[in-house]
Amino acid sequence: MVAWLPAFKTILPYLTQIVSLAVPAFTVRSDTGASQEVVSQQITELQNAATRNTEAVKVLASQLQKAIADIEQGAARIEKELQKTRQLCVVAITVSGIAILLGIAALVAGR
Repeated sequence: MVAWLPAFKTILPYLTQIVSLAVPAFTVRSDTGASQEVVSQQITELQNAATRNTEAVKVLASQLQKAIADIEQGAARIEKELQKTRQLCVVAITVSGIAILLGIAALVAGR
């Protein structure tokens, strides 16, 4: 207990400063005793912030929806290209198989 006491004594003068900075303060508090007005102002500011956040979320959602649609369109295009590539590979394998068979037939016939 004695070991942390000097550290606590060092921090103690700054503790009120830290606490006052940590308290969320949207508006400046007045010393005139108009705490109800301050609370009302803070509520209004929070409602405005919530409204702005809602609008930002809607914008982000629409952008995300557009991005997903673009990704799906790109995936469909890539799928078509992949299908064409597969067909071209099948044709190439078939042609090369026929060429190998013709080569073997030419070798056998030439003997």
